[in-house]
Amino acid sequence: MKLHEINQAPFIREMCEATSQLWAYGWAERNGGNISYRLPQEEVKYYLDLNRVKKIVALDFTVKSLAGEIFLVSGSGKYFKNIQKNPADSLAIIRINTEGDCYELLWGLEGGDLPTSELASHLQCHAVRIKQDPEHRVILHTHATAISAMTFIHELDEKKFTKTLWQMITECLVVFPDGVSVLPWMVAGTSKLGAASAEKMQASRIVIWPHHGIMGAGQTMDDAFGLVETAEKAAKIYLQICSTRQEIKQQITDQQLLALATEFHVKPKAGILREEGRQDD
Repeated sequence: MKLHEINQAPFIREMCEATSQLWAYGWAERNGGNISYRLPQEEVKYYLDLNRVKKIVALDFTVKSLAGEIFLVSGSGKYFKNIQKNPADSLAIIRINTEGDCYELLWGLEGGDLPTSELASHLQCHAVRIKQDPEHRVILHTHATAISAMTFIHELDEKKFTKTLWQMITECLVVFPDGVSVLPWMVAGTSKLGAASAEKMQASRIVIWPHHGIMGAGQTMDDAFGLVETAEKAAKIYLQICSTRQEIKQQITDQQLLALATEFHVKPKAGILREEGRQDD
């Protein structure tokens, strides 16, 4: 079978567009941020010889449930603004081996570099999200400015953080009814951070890394990107309200949020909204 030009593959174009937009937003300074995109074999085989493995690299963790899965990932130390200029230098297509303790490099990173330093977080989060949603495909981590700023002045209690975001924009509850999870500050690029993020991803598709950034999960690139954009917009509104030093005179009430959930057929995360004078446990 004659292979098509891989730079024209939809998944490569999507990655280039997403990384360029993240840099344009100011959320991917220098080499900040990383993305991983789960690719079906049937989609990749028209662009790549899946029998040709460039090298095999051991992981310092095991993700047996991802055996045979293929991912397009951003490279470590790569600048998002440069990815569209030379995807093969800044991106990698990897496949997890049958034991789940190594990855096979199938394409990319032509300079001999490595996948993102947050690969542990990405793969462990993918493993969790696939169990929650078989259609899951994308994990996106970026240094969203307002979300990061919000973690300096807002309580890091997950329920309170979620409710504040829900109250900023009507659509927030509809977009992420599962709320947000918040970790304590942790050293970046470690398996420990990956395991903690994956644990949080069992309950929500957004994980906040205080003073660092945000991780979002989605079925498509647009889904994951839009999830992060919505949370970031809400955080920006929150910061603008705080900057006025004015007393809040009105806001979306719990009852209004519950009515919104009913109208859009979503189930708000338990324990956040007060229902008819009673706080959920």
